[in-house]
Amino acid sequence: MMKQLVLAAALFGVCSTAAIAEDRYATRPPVVLSPDLTAPWINQLGGGTVRPVVYQRPVVQPQQRGLFQRRVIRHAPQPAPQTVSAINPGIPAIRHPIEPQYLPQMVDYDTMEKPGTIVIDTNNRFLYLVMEGGKARRYGVGVGKPGFEWAGAHKITRKQEWPDWTPPSEMISREAAKGHYLPARMDGGPENPLGARAMYLGSTLYRIHGTNAPWSIGSAVSSGCIRLRNEDVVDLYDRVSVGTRVIVM
Repeated sequence: MMKQLVLAAALFGVCSTAAIAEDRYATRPPVVLSPDLTAPWINQLGGGTVRPVVYQRPVVQPQQRGLFQRRVIRHAPQPAPQTVSAINPGIPAIRHPIEPQYLPQMVDYDTMEKPGTIVIDTNNRFLYLVMEGGKARRYGVGVGKPGFEWAGAHKITRKQEWPDWTPPSEMISREAAKGHYLPARMDGGPENPLGARAMYLGSTLYRIHGTNAPWSIGSAVSSGCIRLRNEDVVDLYDRVSVGTRVIVM
């Protein structure tokens, strides 16, 4: 009788354990989002095309086993950590946005210069196109870096859409000394540092031109040329003509 009672108790324990295991693993573990999904860069990707990385807790697969069989736990494979470039290789480095004061706008402007004249204030990084009635259309610009500042009065002698670029020999030598090797010539296009339009000033090497680095507007970074955002230089280009007087202060 005692032997039968012990056997019955053992069978009851095995059945209880199996029932508990079935209840425990009947539902799939909840999905847990990585805290990295709140990082600023995931919001900058935008467009709704990015599939964020999802991490899951280990999934335990219930198995039929005997009283002394070893339980096997299977873990769901986790994806390797992903970087921004791995998710979207085409996304460029995020740069600071242009300051609002450098966007084109009409302003009051008291000057003795005739309407149609371009006046460039290099200290404050503004280009003014003088208009009638004491007004001017103001654009933000990038100017010459320290050692490349200049001033003077010239005229626009040539205009070109999507200009090609031939770096001066002095610039080629100067950049080569820094380990930067410039091409002898570069065709016009979106990758060209002269941008969408160029207006050449007299016989100088200086130009008013666009840029494929709009975040540089408001800074002193060029080798003496005056640069505007591409959309702004197109607007200015359409408003002026060859022979326009340009004053750089």
